[in-house]
Amino acid sequence: MTAARTPKARPAQGAPPAHLAPPAHLAPPAHATPLARPLAGLRLVRLHLASRRIPVALATIAACAVGLRVALHWPWDTYGALQLPLIIEAGAATVIAITTASPFGEPERATGRWLPVLRLGTALALTAVAAGALTGAGAGADLAGGALDVIRNVAGLTGIGLLCAAVLGGALAWTGPMTYMVVGAYALYSNWHGPATTTPWIWPARPPHDVGAALCAGLVFAAGVVLITVRGARDPAGE
Repeated sequence: MTAARTPKARPAQGAPPAHLAPPAHLAPPAHATPLARPLAGLRLVRLHLASRRIPVALATIAACAVGLRVALHWPWDTYGALQLPLIIEAGAATVIAITTASPFGEPERATGRWLPVLRLGTALALTAVAAGALTGAGAGADLAGGALDVIRNVAGLTGIGLLCAAVLGGALAWTGPMTYMVVGAYALYSNWHGPATTTPWIWPARPPHDVGAALCAGLVFAAGVVLITVRGARDPAGE
């Protein structure tokens, strides 16, 4: 008499074969699941900030604020006092625009679904830090234009830099703020020698409380943020 064969247990539907299943000591514990996504999100943010050299950018912005504070204690004529903050504001805006360049190019665009959110948050945070640092550096000192002028100029110049990054690439994003700084400095020079009518699109030469100049700077900043969020900095090597 032959012994009855015992049927082998079949794996559950959808379960991997036994020889492909990970060892028990490598399987993630059940209690770690709720923390997996937050930790992964924090790691993604940290890697994004590191790839964009944000720590270096923050240090450079801090150096701009310190330089402005020190320079404000020196004696300046009227034109120099007007021009000095604009130069430093353009430098801070240039730093923000350069951070948009990606070292990974097209592979990052294809796989990073959270990339637009990270680009948006980084641009807004760095602009706020730059405006706050330069405004704080001028607190209690004879800062031409005051805080409103600093916020308006930093926002507008940063917007120009972000637009250049999206069109020309992160490596050439500095050209926009620096070119506009020359235009603004010339407008300040013209106003210094006598009353001159300037368009609100050249906002550095307008008074701090000028609504039209503030709207123009705000529109440029909004356009730059939207474009860099949706598209990112242009990658000439990937085109």
